[in-house]
Amino acid sequence: MKVRTRFAPSPTGNMHIGNLRTALYGYLFAKKTGGDFVVRIEDTDQVRLQESATEIIFKTLEQTGLDYDEGPGKEGDCGPYFQSERRPLYMEYAKKLIEKGAAYYCFCTDEQLEQDRASAETKGETYKYPKTCLNLSKEEIEKRIARGEKFVIRQNTPSDKEVSFDDAIFGHVTVNSNDLDDMILLKSDGLPTYNFANVVDDHLMGITHVLRGCEYLSSTPKYNLLYEAFGWEPPIYVHLPLIMRDAQHKLSKRHGDKSFHDLLDDGFLTDAVVNYIALLGWNDGTNKEIYTREELIEAFSLEGISKSPSIFDINKLRWMNSEYIKALDFDKFYEMALPWLEKEEILKQYDSRKLLKLIQSRTEILSEIPEKLKFLPSVKEHTTEMYCHKKFKLDVDGAKESLIQVLDKYKAIDNWNETTIHDALISLAQETGKKNGMIMWPARVALCGLDSTPGGAVELADIIGKEETIKRIENAIKMFN
Repeated sequence: MKVRTRFAPSPTGNMHIGNLRTALYGYLFAKKTGGDFVVRIEDTDQVRLQESATEIIFKTLEQTGLDYDEGPGKEGDCGPYFQSERRPLYMEYAKKLIEKGAAYYCFCTDEQLEQDRASAETKGETYKYPKTCLNLSKEEIEKRIARGEKFVIRQNTPSDKEVSFDDAIFGHVTVNSNDLDDMILLKSDGLPTYNFANVVDDHLMGITHVLRGCEYLSSTPKYNLLYEAFGWEPPIYVHLPLIMRDAQHKLSKRHGDKSFHDLLDDGFLTDAVVNYIALLGWNDGTNKEIYTREELIEAFSLEGISKSPSIFDINKLRWMNSEYIKALDFDKFYEMALPWLEKEEILKQYDSRKLLKLIQSRTEILSEIPEKLKFLPSVKEHTTEMYCHKKFKLDVDGAKESLIQVLDKYKAIDNWNETTIHDALISLAQETGKKNGMIMWPARVALCGLDSTPGGAVELADIIGKEETIKRIENAIKMFN
């Protein structure tokens, strides 16, 4: 059996993290087994449909490198791949269920259903559709349809039937059909519900493994009743664990949690996000955390998926992102980081390559780049106490002396660059018998007025230039008088 997985998103907004993980696992499993990864757009929810969302789906798949084998733009034998273009199929298969007694026409109005629901709530009962329209005669159904009455088609759920299935993650699941409602299969606009369309399409498209969120676990018995009614073999179910914001709350776009593109807009790298998402519910049994795409495909297995929810830890993602940034070739980092650097107008006076070389190894997310360098244009107000350093045994008098000596060395440099600045400071330490830190520390503090900066005395002096460096050293010396 050739494995065929599918990613079937609804175009109702941005790509949230759970959706992207579903796509990723389906892709990885298909690639690992030499199977097909199919994309299907479930656009039958016309109320929540967003025109831009379909474009977002395909853009995300392209950005993340989740190349599908079959779907829109890559037509196979199972198209069309937009459910809205498959409307006649659903009516055809709904009528087949009616003929088998596994579905029926329902003409109940929204008002009537709401009254029934309110009545059940008043009695403290869980509402279930009471099969009001189940026994309508064929003649009455035809008359009501001819009169233009709106109708839906509902599943005829049998009574007192044990419905079981095996899930690759959660094991054997059994429910009693008395706990299941007669769900709507076809809506009054002629479009199917997800509950019906996913069964028909998965069968017709030859999907062998259905990977989806565990929120669909409780609905799966209803789907299996449909498979049974049609006489079809159900797929292998793989229900994925929840992704949580914290121990109590699910990650949810409805509650403002970040989508994939929100993370990119914050300065996270695509490859880092994909790597991190892969680990939200899956592990290959090792402590390895950084994977190439090829390594993920090789290591991935359904057995590595956990039942337990995973917590989306933004700090862990920041760490992983920093590892990806450190590993970038500098020219690639420069290309990615420059737009962020240019957001801060005042930083355009400096050599952008020098600035970005300074902070590549110290950057977690690209959006923090301007903030990390905002200290450069001016010296933060500070006191002479900042020049003292216990480790270097440096007091106020020693710091002042070092600054005066550094100033003389700086003035004598003709060709101002990192090498000449470094050599001047090292030679000063050797000439005076001082530790390097006794020279470097006060020289750096004088240029920024901060306890720590991305670069040291040499890099900062090179970036701001000889004239500005000398000016700042002179101003620092005046502080001691």
